[in-house]
Amino acid sequence: MGTFKIEGGHRLSGEITPQGAKNEALQILCAVLLTAEEVVINNIPDIVDVNKLISLLEDLGVKIQKKGKGSYAFKADDVNIDYLQSDQFKKDGSGLRGSIMLVGPLLARFGKGYIPKPGGDKIGRRRLDTHFEGFINLGAKFRYNREEHFYGVEAKKLKGTYMLLDEASVTGTANIVMAAVLAEGKTTIYNAACEPYLQQLCKMLNRMGAKISGVGSNLLEIEGVDALGGTTHRMLPDMIEIGSWIGLAAMTKSELTIKDVSWDDLGQIPNVFQKLGIQIERKGDDIHIPKHKEGYQIQNYIDGSILTIADAPWPGMTPDLLSIILVVATQAKGEVLIHQKMFESRLFFVDKLIDMGAKIILCDPHRATVIGHDFKSTLKATTMVSPDIRAGVSLLIAALSAKGTSTIHNIEQIDRGYEDIDNRLRAIGAKIVRV
Repeated sequence: MGTFKIEGGHRLSGEITPQGAKNEALQILCAVLLTAEEVVINNIPDIVDVNKLISLLEDLGVKIQKKGKGSYAFKADDVNIDYLQSDQFKKDGSGLRGSIMLVGPLLARFGKGYIPKPGGDKIGRRRLDTHFEGFINLGAKFRYNREEHFYGVEAKKLKGTYMLLDEASVTGTANIVMAAVLAEGKTTIYNAACEPYLQQLCKMLNRMGAKISGVGSNLLEIEGVDALGGTTHRMLPDMIEIGSWIGLAAMTKSELTIKDVSWDDLGQIPNVFQKLGIQIERKGDDIHIPKHKEGYQIQNYIDGSILTIADAPWPGMTPDLLSIILVVATQAKGEVLIHQKMFESRLFFVDKLIDMGAKIILCDPHRATVIGHDFKSTLKATTMVSPDIRAGVSLLIAALSAKGTSTIHNIEQIDRGYEDIDNRLRAIGAKIVRV
């Protein structure tokens, strides 16, 4: 189990460039299975979860060529479908949440898709019903082996249909879209997720020959085609990492420039940080965070009531950043209620922040009230364990602002979502060592 040693209390400065988007990568990489032609993908982050998926694709028989940093060519012209039934796949596939999105393209192109119960963050129940109900609507037969927790769908030919999704699931929408592009006839998906990463997937599929309209809305219409071709695709910068660096700059009273952020794809993220009192300056396609010498003050609502920050489907606030928002609020002036609606275990890391001296009231599994210190009192260094990717980075940001030397164990969780994070932080002045 890896460990970070962090000496907190130092101001940082300089520029940091966000990695390619993890959540986009997990969709885009699965889409290479939809064609026998070459697909080149650029700006792929070098992180554990993405590298696991690339290894899974290789084990499936996809030819993979590394063309440069973050750039790969994929050719799925000789896929070994039998591998899906192997014990090795049942083991490897269960270790990665994103492996669920292999099912849609495999079902569409080869008539069958199997997956063990996927792993990932321990942040509460993350059901798969939306995925499989979508496949069943398209005409697939579903089976589930309870003893092995092994799911399967099969269909000789998928047929387009109308469907109203029970939730605007990002991965569910992506999976159903990838299945529907090769289905016979027209598929209409209402209550579809419309996150920028899903828009990226749809645009890539359209370049490959798919016929998807309504991209960016919650109503997608897909005319099925017989086959897809190759393409070249560049992934967006990771909006969660961008939010993490905004929070880091504020908490450490640092002046930072975050490069090439794709402003138009950030949605509510800059606005939410500004509601916490953080100054965010747009410079071209960069974000500049000036030094907050006097700290930052949380805005109240117009009637004076306490601010509530809650997650919601896009274009609402992404749930992945609420852990960061919560940590940043611990040193703000004022109070805020954090309402994590989507996952019931994501706030359980706050006990570590309370140990560090933060004033947080955990109201229930979904809500926490934060009373900011206004930098009158610094957080104190401690020893902690990273429970998931986002909470891990939140604790890391807390440690970088704290007085003394903190220890974070189980940093493999952080490595799952953040590329070379310790070296990139050292480049802007952080005192962090990987043990």
